Amino acid sequence: MEKTSLARQTARRLYNEIVVERQLEPGEKLPNEVELAARLGVSRATLREAIQALSAQGVLEVRRGRGTFVSGRVEEIGDFGFSGLERVRGQLRDLFELRSIFEPEAAALACRRATGEELQEILDRGREVERCIRAGEDRTGADRAFHAAIVRAAHNEFMLRLLPMIHQAVETAVAAGEHPDRLAEDTLRDHALLLEFIARRDGEGARHAMAIHMRHSMAVMGLETAEQSRPGREH
Repeated sequence: MEKTSLARQTARRLYNEIVVERQLEPGEKLPNEVELAARLGVSRATLREAIQALSAQGVLEVRRGRGTFVSGRVEEIGDFGFSGLERVRGQLRDLFELRSIFEPEAAALACRRATGEELQEILDRGREVERCIRAGEDRTGADRAFHAAIVRAAHNEFMLRLLPMIHQAVETAVAAGEHPDRLAEDTLRDHALLLEFIARRDGEGARHAMAIHMRHSMAVMGLETAEQSRPGREH
């Protein structure tokens, strides 16, 4: 909890510097990780968590091999700061509700339609998620790739169009998750069950395993408890 809190404090500080105080211009590159972590007085791991959170908000853009930049859309962001946490949670709930509707079916279709190569890719991507979790590494990219491999193997054009939504949900969940350790443990267990069914091409089992995974994720992040306030929630 302390690490998560420090990461949020760091994200809030960067947010204020960029969005409120306008110390950096849209498109401007942030200092390198070592320099920025030292200036903020935090570890590089904490800084990475803060950057993930701001990337999910659209404040920052991480460009592989080039560094982290202020988003070109940053001027469109109002000063809702981190008092807008409920807005993020509402968005996250909507994303996971949609995922819980179509991803179980995508898993079932993948069991029936995946080629041998596609099936192996799903299994390999799943093992990479497990490796990242056990090594304590950021699993955002690996988790995204795993779920994308399942959707691609379903061979449904319209499901493919929902991949950006999956990517956003994974990034936001990892960045905003209040119980990262529990979320990681559930992911390990749920993915193991899901991979077992997929390896056997058991569509019905995979469907249920994916539904369970979605429900566990929503429960850990407290996305089910806000249902009572839903009718009056503004987007």
